[in-house]
Amino acid sequence: MFSDFLSRLTQPAPDPLADDDARLALTALLVRIARADNDYADTEMARIDRISAERYGLSPFEAASLRARAEDLEAEAPDTVRFTRAIKEAVAYDDRLAVVQAMWSVALADGQRSGEEDSLLRLVVSLLGVSDVDSALARQKAAKS
Repeated sequence: MFSDFLSRLTQPAPDPLADDDARLALTALLVRIARADNDYADTEMARIDRISAERYGLSPFEAASLRARAEDLEAEAPDTVRFTRAIKEAVAYDDRLAVVQAMWSVALADGQRSGEEDSLLRLVVSLLGVSDVDSALARQKAAKS
């Protein structure tokens, strides 16, 4: 279903993603973080929907629809390293930084920080080219929201 999208995204020099495609790819990363501990909780799904609604100006129905598409994309996406590196090449730094804050928010949504989520977050932050300092600030902001 997403093979053309993933093919375009994982080219050696991908074109910048259109807004809708960037939303989908970044939301798929949120889903991947939420699924990292093998407990994809309702609170995490609700947090992803809320983030999408606020960030992209979506209705609750549109946010849930975006998350459902992102869940499918995440399931088909290549390994985290290639998927995240591709997003780095196709998405502006400010958008990547915002998604790091959103990832921390999702990881903290169920009230537990699992080792799997922490490990994946560290990897993804690095692959997205976001500095440790910016990631720490994003985590602090996410904890307050």
